[in-house]
Amino acid sequence: MTTPLVIIGAGGFGREALDVAEAVNRASEEPRFSIRGIVDDGPSQASLLRLRDRGVEWLGSLHAWLKTDPDSHYVIAIGSPSARSAVAAELERSGRTAETLIHPTAVIGSLASIGLGAVICSGVQVSTNVSLGAHAHVNPSVTIGHDAKLADFVSVNPGAIISGEVDVKSSVLIGAGAVILQGLTVGAGATIGAAACVTRDVSSGATVKGVPAK
Repeated sequence: MTTPLVIIGAGGFGREALDVAEAVNRASEEPRFSIRGIVDDGPSQASLLRLRDRGVEWLGSLHAWLKTDPDSHYVIAIGSPSARSAVAAELERSGRTAETLIHPTAVIGSLASIGLGAVICSGVQVSTNVSLGAHAHVNPSVTIGHDAKLADFVSVNPGAIISGEVDVKSSVLIGAGAVILQGLTVGAGATIGAAACVTRDVSSGATVKGVPAK
């Protein structure tokens, strides 16, 4: 059965999520998703032009969309973990259904758990016994090691490496190319800078960068 799908967010990751949904359709015998369009409260003109170029409709604001189209599932493709969390709470109150997107080229290991609303992009490697929370974003070419735990609303930017048994709490942002070493904990709401090498636990709400990260 084909599922009607709406992407929340017209920016770069919104279009990347569209790429994932379209790749899933191409890899299936029958399309899994019927993409209704994009919802965004204030898309830029550049984003609207890019959507128009690929034939995808802007459906208006979140509140306007919630008054219509009750059957469509959704994916929140907003980069900010805190903004994504706020939108998810509103959509859950509305009774709408979240969809999970996994690119066909992603490799998912045994006994992995992936939460509703997660988006896993191309070239991702998820090892065995990994837990990935609701509405998490895993950008292209990320590696997540065995037994790692990533909570709800985590964002992992392209090329990052999360080693085995790392515990990433909710709403953490991990920058492109960052590395988190084995067995560490990253507290809720922390930010890991691009290309950082994390060698010790990170406190909740902290921002760390550099090699070693501090």
